[in-house]
Amino acid sequence: MTDRQRATGSKPARVLIVDDHPVVREGLTEVINQTSDLAVCGEADSAADALEVIGAADPDVAVVDLSLRDSRGLDLIKDIRVRFPKLRVLVLTMRDETFYAERALRAGARGYVTKDKGTEEVVGAIRAVLAGEVYLSRQMAARMLRSIVPGEDTGGESPTGRLTDRELEVFRMIGTGLSTSEIAGKLHLSVKTIESYRERIKDKLGLDGAAELLKRAIQWAHGGQS
Repeated sequence: MTDRQRATGSKPARVLIVDDHPVVREGLTEVINQTSDLAVCGEADSAADALEVIGAADPDVAVVDLSLRDSRGLDLIKDIRVRFPKLRVLVLTMRDETFYAERALRAGARGYVTKDKGTEEVVGAIRAVLAGEVYLSRQMAARMLRSIVPGEDTGGESPTGRLTDRELEVFRMIGTGLSTSEIAGKLHLSVKTIESYRERIKDKLGLDGAAELLKRAIQWAHGGQS
């Protein structure tokens, strides 16, 4: 709820939930609708549906997962920033905060929460974003601050940090065992385009061949992230 809404006692802030898991949407809806200042106005399981619901329901905030049925959440956030610039976005995802929070903020999100957090923190994050704040975990906020403080040693940028959003997504998919053609299908791109991404990833990470790329991607996808 915005400050103006609190002052005037107006209706609860309208929340859109964008997640391709029905159980997650149902659970969030139940928790949010139990509050007095928030109410779910719509749900979507894909980027296309989300944009349609936004146009029809006019939400105040969208809670968006980074993994969607038809698109990457980062792409949806960028689309929202262009088409609905006043809509605030909070990311709620299982994706590693260290690698994705900054990317989500650059894309246009106003906050980032991982799904292992309690529902109380998620609701608090929604309220913070509605109030015009940027919401991050204390650990992530401290990490970002250290990166801009002169003299602070943050260990330098990781090799994967040099990858673009799309390259990182392809890298993640390689690590989950998807073939080039499967990745192309999921991202709605040509096989040739995905092969170009693979070559760029190998160059940026200093990898010699496909086997080394697959090994590094699997390690990264399973938590050995660097």
